[in-house]
Amino acid sequence: MAISTTIPAITHVAVTVTDLSASEAWYTKVLGTKPVLDEDTGPFRHIVYQLGNTLLGLHGFPDLASRAPFDERKPGLDHISFGCASRAELVEWAARLDELGVAHGEIVDAGYGSGLSFRDPDNIALELFAPPA
Repeated sequence: MAISTTIPAITHVAVTVTDLSASEAWYTKVLGTKPVLDEDTGPFRHIVYQLGNTLLGLHGFPDLASRAPFDERKPGLDHISFGCASRAELVEWAARLDELGVAHGEIVDAGYGSGLSFRDPDNIALELFAPPA
């Protein structure tokens, strides 16, 4: 059986956090869902959320190399974006983030879509994104 020459869709993203308990509480509140997995693998513990067809994992290492806050200007991850159906949904999410006490930027419109940016407790850049109208 031959494989496709196009790489498959992303199935999961995992981020390392400094305080797994604090991040679990924050992500559970913001995502509006509970984790589907909490497992200690030995080298790290991970907590995983099911978001549509994608898994989002939080990794906690007992021997972190650094506790410096996330900085997207370093090589590696820049941000994680969650898809919304419309700009109107972004407006609703901005109000929801306000209710949760989560600081966020304004909705930014561009030719390729609209985004609403915010950050997790480790300063990891997150975004809600809607396609252009």
